[in-house]
Amino acid sequence: MAGAAFFTAAITLNFIGAAGQPFAPQTVSAAAASSDQAQALKTLNSFYKPALKGQFPGAVADLTVGVSTRQDVQEKIGKPDSPGKDSDAFDVYNAEMGHPGYTVSYKKDRIREIRYFGTNVERQTNIGGITLQMLVHNWGKPNASKTIKNGKLIQKKIVYNRGDYALSFIFNDNAHLDHINLTVK
Repeated sequence: MAGAAFFTAAITLNFIGAAGQPFAPQTVSAAAASSDQAQALKTLNSFYKPALKGQFPGAVADLTVGVSTRQDVQEKIGKPDSPGKDSDAFDVYNAEMGHPGYTVSYKKDRIREIRYFGTNVERQTNIGGITLQMLVHNWGKPNASKTIKNGKLIQKKIVYNRGDYALSFIFNDNAHLDHINLTVK
């Protein structure tokens, strides 16, 4: 009786299958990791050409740094979740259900800077899968790099000049991209 109870509990808790064979531990397969990396690379490369025009891909496509206004931004992606409180503050658009997060700052009502924070869900297929090694391997040597301090956090800023614009990748460490900035050079 005790053996039958253990067998039933083991099936219920997924320790063994109905045929009495143990389940293999669930691990991330190499194919899934490779697929995530391929999608992260696709995300990385999606920024390359639009940056030449001062733009990001996706939901904010056609909004241009130095040209588009706050009204243009709000018509395109709505009112910010957290509006900036002063002239140097960023309007915050939170990431939600597959939609990436952005922050936007303005100078004289024109976009001064757009920051892309990626998605929260399946982040490894988005900017969470972009590493410093992947970036440099695919885009070559950056135009500039420096260490920046953000509160107690020390970050690496890797900058690529794209025409009249600077595309900056802000890493928390070599394997964790925090966000991507776009500004006029």
